[in-house]
Amino acid sequence: MELSTSYPVEFLNSLELSCVPSHKLQLKLNVPVMLMQNLNAPPLCNGIRLRVTKLGQNTLGATILTGVGKGKSVNISRIPILPINLPFQFKRVQFPVKPSFAVTINETQGQTLQVAGGHLEKRCFSHGQLYVASSRVSNARNLHIFAPNGKTYNIVYKNILD
Repeated sequence: MELSTSYPVEFLNSLELSCVPSHKLQLKLNVPVMLMQNLNAPPLCNGIRLRVTKLGQNTLGATILTGVGKGKSVNISRIPILPINLPFQFKRVQFPVKPSFAVTINETQGQTLQVAGGHLEKRCFSHGQLYVASSRVSNARNLHIFAPNGKTYNIVYKNILD
């Protein structure tokens, strides 16, 4: 494994990896964010959504929007994050969150939403995804789906149901 000292800092700062927050994380008050790591499970589990309530140099105040701690106020500190599965090692000290104005269908599983919209320009590709997408709201009037020609496909693997 190669050490990151072989790479310019600008290159390391430019890396955008799915498991690592951006080098420059731009947040504002009331912005929804998603937690990218388990911190204190529960309630601070990977994938929960929060709303930013306080911005500090090393601490982020937030209210939990989903999960068992819904409504609870929490503080999140900047932590060292060491990505794996790269041909070199580096450490980024950052808040383990990313802005979350939109989420994937799989990320909504287990959540209840007041209003939900689905952009299904590309059809669901896995068994149960359309069900998960359409069952997040308790009232069908609060579900808005965009699909070309007003149609999409529900993928069902019948052998799973038998």
